[in-house]
Amino acid sequence: MSKEIKICFVCTGNTCRSIMAERIAKDILKRRKIENVKVMSRGVNATGENISVPAKRILKEMQINSANRKSIKLNKTDLSTIYVAMNEQIKNQIKGKTILIRDLIGGDISDPYGKSDEVYRQTAELLKRSSEILINKILKIRGEL
Repeated sequence: MSKEIKICFVCTGNTCRSIMAERIAKDILKRRKIENVKVMSRGVNATGENISVPAKRILKEMQINSANRKSIKLNKTDLSTIYVAMNEQIKNQIKGKTILIRDLIGGDISDPYGKSDEVYRQTAELLKRSSEILINKILKIRGEL
């Protein structure tokens, strides 16, 4: 059995981008029957708020888990987790192995907080694409888990 791989998506408040990325990546892993990959999310400035209403709505449209969850602050890092930052500013606040989302899809993912459902949909599509690329890279490097 392969060693577990841990991925942590990190944004500002852990109410939109990172929680959506976590739920989307978990859905991809489940559909592809990939085990030994643990996905989580955190926010560098998270304050315990619930996932945003538009994020819940878009995840539900995608038939992905849209249950409430309080945001979790990134308090400490560990060397066994791959951190995926939504932009350079967030990356600079993380101590640990960190990759930028732009390295996966060629651009940062802007915070959709307070914007329209259409912006959330576009964000979700970018997060889905980046999650698929990341999972494929991990599988390529490690072989099938």
